[in-house]
Amino acid sequence: MNYLSTRKNAPAVAADRAIRAGVAPDGGLYLPQTFPSFSLEQFDDKHSVADIGETLLRPFFENSPLAENLTAICQSAFNFNVPLIQPDPSQPDLSILELFHGPTGAFKDFGARFLFRCLDHIASPADPVTVLAATSGDTGGAVGCAAEGGSNARAVILYPKGRISAFQERQLCCWSHPVNALRVDGDFDDCQRLVKTAFSNIALSTEYGLTSANSISIGRLLPQMSYWSQAALAHFRETGSRPGFIIPSGNLGNAVAAIMARICGMPIGPIVLATNANGALHHWQQSGDYIARAAIATIANAMDVGNPSNFERLNQLQNAKIDAVYKVDNCAIKARISDTLTKFDYIACPHTATALEAYSRLDHRARQHRRWIIAATAHPYKFADVVDPLIGTSTNLPANLASVATRDVSVTDIAATDRALAAALA
Repeated sequence: MNYLSTRKNAPAVAADRAIRAGVAPDGGLYLPQTFPSFSLEQFDDKHSVADIGETLLRPFFENSPLAENLTAICQSAFNFNVPLIQPDPSQPDLSILELFHGPTGAFKDFGARFLFRCLDHIASPADPVTVLAATSGDTGGAVGCAAEGGSNARAVILYPKGRISAFQERQLCCWSHPVNALRVDGDFDDCQRLVKTAFSNIALSTEYGLTSANSISIGRLLPQMSYWSQAALAHFRETGSRPGFIIPSGNLGNAVAAIMARICGMPIGPIVLATNANGALHHWQQSGDYIARAAIATIANAMDVGNPSNFERLNQLQNAKIDAVYKVDNCAIKARISDTLTKFDYIACPHTATALEAYSRLDHRARQHRRWIIAATAHPYKFADVVDPLIGTSTNLPANLASVATRDVSVTDIAATDRALAAALA
């Protein structure tokens, strides 16, 4: 299995080299050259995310030294629960896939843990790696947690000043060596631009062994296929039908991972995206024209992306149909958080609320025709400053996040310039 750049001006590479590089030499994003085709019988005795992930990902690591370590990587990275719950028994067509039971309370834990375990095997003391990650919220916490205590790969995390929640910021800045947090005077798109420019700077990239932990890295998207596959397989075994997915979307990595799983033959039905007020994807789905735009700050801040990097992948994938994109503004997010507690006795984070709102806007026939699985991408406690006033009570601190409150924090402020980032790396 080899990987090619979306810009088609870089040599094909095996999985370990694609993961190590992060971005292709021509500035494009890596995609598998081909996709394996699975029969569902191959998963008959596979039920956990780790076991399903190992079977699903095995062909993607052929001809790579990482293949011999894939079992251990999956078992170590995916060692927490992924419950699929039904919040309201009177609505059997609605389920919620809770992706926030990992150590940092967000779905990013799957990709970050898998990626850093791969890097542990790829890098060495003589050939270290610097993971450079831009985050609009949850990626940085997951990357910092996954990197902490490592010897061969350090993490440098960029996040936009004043654009993330208080808890998210603490969770970005509380990890010890070899993790460094950089607070950028700009928005997420500025952070993302700095990262992509650094990767394209051959001298800088070579000097520090730069690679990515954002969803521009194929090492993030491959593992995220696993939980989509587990949820779809579980539903298909129970009912014989293919569920639809409603996915909160910012940089599009989670959605592209679901599409890739469907291309491989997983029993996934229609895929619907829910965005916040950042409207690039909604405009594209409505008009067929993709127009990048400046990011808009919203209360669903992990999705504050005006120019999703993974659209470049989406545009290259065959059979990558998106059935609908719903744009949800702050007022609708707030109303949906309150309404969900009232109706279901369930507390949703702002990002999960965008998906619940999208579900409510589906055509009645579409809701009745199949079960819809909503991705709950983060624990609501991470957004208590938004959620608690809307629900009139305090969101409980979950055990997997409790240690963050007692950790020391460290952060470096930088301007949104290439020179400032180069100085921080040094």
